Amino acid sequence: MYSRSIIVDAPTPKRGLIHSDGCRLIDRIRKKRRSGEVTHYKYHEYPRYQFVNTSTGMVDTLLRALDPRNIEWKLHVGEREPVHNAYIVSISRSSAVARMDAFVGPEF
Repeated sequence: MYSRSIIVDAPTPKRGLIHSDGCRLIDRIRKKRRSGEVTHYKYHEYPRYQFVNTSTGMVDTLLRALDPRNIEWKLHVGEREPVHNAYIVSISRSSAVARMDAFVGPEF
């Protein structure tokens, strides 16, 4: 496919894909802690990238661009609206996020 070769071979192939159908966000996790009768919550925040698309071709193009650059990812299918039956690619390991930051940069 013509567009796939352009995206996979380009030096920054992920930039356009992430800017069009993805985002960089801060994920916040809350864990419940009990201390006797009192419940406390501990929060952990970390950056991550997400890409959401219903096209298997677009998702495949992104994954083919990530793999040779050793950027770890996870894929799952959305089960609830607004991403029902959409493919969701998550990049959340700190080393992978750092590599994505170097390639993608801010959206203007």
